[in-house]
Amino acid sequence: MSAYTPLTDEKLVALLKKGDQQAFTEIYNRYAPKLAGFAASKLYSLDDARDILHDMFVKLWECREELHITANLQSYLFSIIRHRVIDKIRKNITREEYAAAAQLIETVYTENAEKEIEAKDLQQNIQKSLNELPPRAREIYKLSREQGLSNGEIADKLQLSEQTVKNQLSTALKHLRKSLTGFAAVAFIIWGI
Repeated sequence: MSAYTPLTDEKLVALLKKGDQQAFTEIYNRYAPKLAGFAASKLYSLDDARDILHDMFVKLWECREELHITANLQSYLFSIIRHRVIDKIRKNITREEYAAAAQLIETVYTENAEKEIEAKDLQQNIQKSLNELPPRAREIYKLSREQGLSNGEIADKLQLSEQTVKNQLSTALKHLRKSLTGFAAVAFIIWGI
């Protein structure tokens, strides 16, 4: 028991304002356990509670000469710790929201990058497979799928019968399906193969 233990809060604050370190120590010993318990009950992290408490007492010492305590010391300290806990919770929520948003952006970016790579691979394989087709079948396929012409329009343009266009297009599609078995679902969705 120190000589400061029996002193009232008002006397301890008066001594603290004058820079009395033992008065500060007595205030700390008197209220730190209760304040720590309060902060720890509101925060997920015991380390966060300790940090808040430490920062509060450092600030109390640094600003001791300007202290204006209108209520009792305990209410004053609990009011400060309550506000600091609320600030910490707000910061944690903001940090968690930011982390969730960053994770979402990364996931979307990764998925888009993977889809782009898959689409490029598919495009390369389609082009390779198209190059394996006879020139007339390749031309009919391109007019149908890349330019969107109907079988009748292709027949008129190339001066072929519509049945010949259908047969050549059927041959081209069978060849593409066969050569793109690994990309079947993607090819169907993208190219209608």
